[in-house]
Amino acid sequence: MREDKVLSAEVLESFREADQEKAERDLNRELADFGRKVVVLDDDPTGVQTVHDVSVYTDWNQEAVLEGFREENRMFFLMTNSRGFTAARTAQVHKEIAEGMVKASGETGKDFIAISRSDSTLRGHYPLEPQTLKEELERLTGKRFHGEIIFPFFKEGGRYTIHDIHYVKEGGKLVPAGMTEFAKDKSFGYHSSHLGDWCEEKTGGAYSSDKMVYISLEDLRTMDYERIVQQLRDVENFNKVIVNAIDYVDVKIFCIALIRAIREGKEFIIRSAAAVTKVLGGVPDRPLLKKEELVSRDNKNGGIVIAGSHVNKTTRQLEELKKCRYPVEMIEFNQHLIVTPKGLAPEVDRVVALVNEKIQRGKTVAVYTRRERFDLDTDDKEKQLGISVEISDAVTSIIAKLSVRPNFIIAKGGITSSDVGTKALKVKRAVVMGQIKPGIPVWMTGAESRFPDMPYIIFPGNVGEDTTLREAVEELMS
Repeated sequence: MREDKVLSAEVLESFREADQEKAERDLNRELADFGRKVVVLDDDPTGVQTVHDVSVYTDWNQEAVLEGFREENRMFFLMTNSRGFTAARTAQVHKEIAEGMVKASGETGKDFIAISRSDSTLRGHYPLEPQTLKEELERLTGKRFHGEIIFPFFKEGGRYTIHDIHYVKEGGKLVPAGMTEFAKDKSFGYHSSHLGDWCEEKTGGAYSSDKMVYISLEDLRTMDYERIVQQLRDVENFNKVIVNAIDYVDVKIFCIALIRAIREGKEFIIRSAAAVTKVLGGVPDRPLLKKEELVSRDNKNGGIVIAGSHVNKTTRQLEELKKCRYPVEMIEFNQHLIVTPKGLAPEVDRVVALVNEKIQRGKTVAVYTRRERFDLDTDDKEKQLGISVEISDAVTSIIAKLSVRPNFIIAKGGITSSDVGTKALKVKRAVVMGQIKPGIPVWMTGAESRFPDMPYIIFPGNVGEDTTLREAVEELMS
């Protein structure tokens, strides 16, 4: 395995500048003639963290997929929440979605490109998800997919790929992803930070790192479209294309070359974080959302923050939340009681009673799982995932059992925010309003949901500085 080193974040300033205006012009010209529907399969609800005025469907039945294809919008999201699924369930869901996309494409006459959006810190069912899509779409359409684009860059979360190594920004340092806590994930852990090696590791050697295609920052910054297109032309046998990026201009330049290669007949599945969706979807920038757009003056109830994520960043953010300049009631949920005879039910009832009483009196509360993780003494990843889902279901039920409408809801963590949206709030279709902070999206719930027309804030566990959660709550309570 290669020896990876921590870098100073100053390295981000060391690369030559690309012509931003030319890249924007070229991209707009390519997108204007690119008639494909962009369908994003999102393995948790945080993938909309770069977009706005885009639909998110929490079901992938034929009706929902067809509705997405019929929209005027260039792009829509299907939230699978597959990071909370077993491998078998994940494969089945992706087969169903592939069939739905092919049928909807046939009915509407719109071709499509599929993006398998996943975690910018490389966690998730990989290579299962893109491989299943590839095999099923080839079976159903007769198309041949030549390659897979690996593109985990996500600027808002501080995720950069330099010289083929993926980094996570921590303060003033860039830490190789394989050296972070995310690589130690019980269900989706890994060792390699070099993306070619990571792919080789995850595919069990089915794809060799030294035979993969690498799109360099040097070629992106010199806007060498022809060289990049030629690299894409040469891709065969579902080989992996590793894309380096440190800014959105790199995404734009690559997407220009990608569209040109697709026009020449090349087909790709994209495995990416949230940056590619914004660029291929043609979503313009917009300012961060303000309090006036997010809370109702007529609702005098308090708000609620509910945190299930156990990454260290979330723990530090919760500590900072205690310093909020407006009073927030901190309520710990003891998930370790899962091993008791009655399980978590009494703990849920205790917390729900507290939360209802506080919110109704106009107080904002933060409910958080006990910070010591509950892990099974086993290497069985599926069993560990099952425990995580059971705990998430219990936490989610707190929102489902609320008897009062909060003035705002913030859900912290991918599985938690997904379950709150689908199981507790019963959202079928939401519209992404934008972001309250960089990388922190807000849904507007639909009429069918438990609390209709409510801004629902989805706060990823691994995004933001230590102060970001406190700042968001202060914005809403000011």
